[in-house]
Amino acid sequence: MSELPQRKHPRLKRFDYSLNARYFITICTYQKKHLLCKIRVGRGLAPAETILSDAGKIIEQNLLDLSNRFSYLTVEHYVIMPNHIHAILTLNAPAGASPRPTIMDIVCAFKSLSTRDCKRLGNIQKLWQTSFYDHIIRNEDDYRNTWIHTNFQ
Repeated sequence: MSELPQRKHPRLKRFDYSLNARYFITICTYQKKHLLCKIRVGRGLAPAETILSDAGKIIEQNLLDLSNRFSYLTVEHYVIMPNHIHAILTLNAPAGASPRPTIMDIVCAFKSLSTRDCKRLGNIQKLWQTSFYDHIIRNEDDYRNTWIHTNFQ
């Protein structure tokens, strides 16, 4: 029997992910299937156009609804690609606020709710890969760099 590779823990050790901060998040679809949209390339100087699938529309609505579910959360920017999403999420809870959800709580809720809603389409059983990528945005330069390299519009 061969041993499976040891999985690295993707989160920053000893960092409190409930702290007020900006977080850059990437979540990929299961097996990187192109489920969320199609990209239509523009002609000449026309920009490319994102055409959301039914699943992509559900994902967008669930993403935008996160700030209703988590009152201290703002979805600043997001982009939906064919097989993943990028988002900049900001936690801004007043001092002493309780409970203080972590970014993991928020992403878990998003993935769970969006999967439930997409399953109603009938052709999706598993929507997301396990885990997600995160980057804690440390300052304005880091924010601008993330913005530029992620194709936010």
